[in-house]
Amino acid sequence: MNLADLRRVTVKKHLRIRFALSNGMECLVTEQGIARVPALHAVPTFNLEEELAVAEQFVVEPTVSADKPRNYTRAEMSALISAGAAGEGRHEEHEE
Repeated sequence: MNLADLRRVTVKKHLRIRFALSNGMECLVTEQGIARVPALHAVPTFNLEEELAVAEQFVVEPTVSADKPRNYTRAEMSALISAGAAGEGRHEEHEE
């Protein structure tokens, strides 16, 4: 799982995903696929890909439904991403 995977799933499934960074800050990947660290006010001293690689807990928040945010483990997040990637290969048939 990498940042591009998270960005892709947030856009396709209309989600916001948050995970904690080792320095106590939090990363938010928006439904537009933008990764932000809201508390960051200077040049970062960390690599977001490396922080994601060690993240174990994620908060997933749907943006188009009234569902409440849900906590995901790393394994559950990987499964969500895999399910989103599985649907990428399918294309709808159109009548001409």
